[in-house]
Amino acid sequence: QVQLVESGGGLVHTGGSLGLSCAASGRTFDTYSLVWFRQAPGKGREFVAAVSWNGGSTYYADSVKGRFTISRDTAKNTAHLEMHGLGPEDTAVYYCAVNIGIWDPSAFRDYAMNYWGNGTLVTVSS
Repeated sequence: QVQLVESGGGLVHTGGSLGLSCAASGRTFDTYSLVWFRQAPGKGREFVAAVSWNGGSTYYADSVKGRFTISRDTAKNTAHLEMHGLGPEDTAVYYCAVNIGIWDPSAFRDYAMNYWGNGTLVTVSS
């Protein structure tokens, strides 16, 4: 089993910045990706960003490209999501997930994730 714990959510004004962290523990795998999804009120879960197990590869949704940065701390087994230029459209519960296997952006769909955290709420006020 893998345990994922997100932290760093909160309330921020439009144009502000926020950083999220995902701490992973438990079973380890040779290759995997740490993936951030988000779910806005009344909407489905959408992909946000992903980073490979060694931090060497990253991938972003078009909606956050240039504003969000995902990174990996292999020593602490964590992933970070730095968010800048936030707007009300970024309000959502943000989830961390693990996709086991080789790096494959086409696989970053919610149904393809193997493990999930409980999420952390980000609220952007206008």
